[in-house]
Amino acid sequence: MSGFFGVMSKMDCVNDVFYGTDYHSHLGTKRAGMVFIVPGKGFRRSIHNLENSYFRNKFEDELPSFQGTSGLGVISDTDPQPILFNSHLGHFAIVTVSRLVNLPEIVERFLEARKHFTENFEGNINPTEVISNLICEKESFETGIEHVFDTIKGSCSMLILTDNGIIAARDRLGRTPVVIGKKDGAYAVASESCSFPNTGFELEYFLGPGEIVHITADGYKQLKAPGEKMQICSFLWVYYGYPPSYYEGINVDQCRYRCGATLARRDNVEADFVCGIPDSGVGHAVGYGNEKRIPYHRAYSKYTPTWPRSFMPQNQGQRDLVAKMKLIPNKAVIKDKKMVFLDDSIVRGTQLKDNTQDLRASGAAEVHMRIACPPLLFACNFLNFSESRSIMELAGRKAIKQLGGDESELAEYSDPDSPKYAAMVKQVAKNLDLDSLVYQRLDDLVVAIGLPKEKLCTHCWDGTSYY
Repeated sequence: MSGFFGVMSKMDCVNDVFYGTDYHSHLGTKRAGMVFIVPGKGFRRSIHNLENSYFRNKFEDELPSFQGTSGLGVISDTDPQPILFNSHLGHFAIVTVSRLVNLPEIVERFLEARKHFTENFEGNINPTEVISNLICEKESFETGIEHVFDTIKGSCSMLILTDNGIIAARDRLGRTPVVIGKKDGAYAVASESCSFPNTGFELEYFLGPGEIVHITADGYKQLKAPGEKMQICSFLWVYYGYPPSYYEGINVDQCRYRCGATLARRDNVEADFVCGIPDSGVGHAVGYGNEKRIPYHRAYSKYTPTWPRSFMPQNQGQRDLVAKMKLIPNKAVIKDKKMVFLDDSIVRGTQLKDNTQDLRASGAAEVHMRIACPPLLFACNFLNFSESRSIMELAGRKAIKQLGGDESELAEYSDPDSPKYAAMVKQVAKNLDLDSLVYQRLDDLVVAIGLPKEKLCTHCWDGTSYY
């Protein structure tokens, strides 16, 4: 995942862009960048690697060198951004939140036409540069963005900084969010609405799927109306989103509370307390505990001063180690207790198995796991969730293989009322040494989010999707 933040203001906007972008740090851990149109000097940008530090630490010393009333910032989990372009459309800077499944095919077409790419990184062609080239194949930003939507498979939302304002476009099917905020003399556009309150902006407008708008310091106007079809990523509410954020007017933390409460209503396990795996499991656990009327205790405390990120190192073994080191079990809370743990999801299950071993070593009487979403059985083609992992490493897929199942039976394994589903969940619980395991039903998750099923992307759970 990635996130962006842009500002058009009647006053200097450097601090707004800096702090607003920082509020997207939970969405990416690899690279970040900012760009401003500096009066008399044109576009000025800076890009840093975040793999060993925070956005704030990397950019804070550079703030005095920036100035301007318009700018963009981005936290990227993939390519270095922003990209600067000079074309028949004029000078512009662009940031994207995207995943291009058919990137190789698009690149091959450009190369066969004797075009070239300069923004390469780690031996890869930068997908944001590819998007920029697609835009420049048309006669306007509006038609160029529509060309992107028609060409790519995957997803793409973007901000384009021009001399005349910011052009914001949300993915054709709205898989990632774009929201506008307002304060006196300025407008902001962002991926996360949680970036608005402390920067002084009031939430103003949610862009619809495929919608394109032009933003200035005086307001915004629609260049292209939103489409009727939407498939926003459900994982935004379950995991990606920060608790105070809203998508489609629906608050993340309130949704997680409903997810936990729904799990509790279907559960008959007896437990002494409930606990959430920090951080994203906490909201789910509070909803569960309140519904079941059992206390919430912190069996785990998250140690962040020297272990800030569980997925920062490039090596998977190191990531697993960091994930283990930052969660400290509290034996005083755990010993001789029956507990229910809530978490957002199980991907491979490596960290959860380590958690279970810690709890057993601390004297836990029983460990019951409740997961806020259904089993992950399909690879994500639209965001970067689990992108680097083999599909067969998913805990659910591993269990299916152990049971002798195959691809042709995935529909049955994703049906919560089928015997194959029950056998799969039981096998996952066995693999992770859990006394019991319950996943959220997809129909219950849809109700907890509050949007119709057809407006949600649920591909990673049931395999349904369209481009």
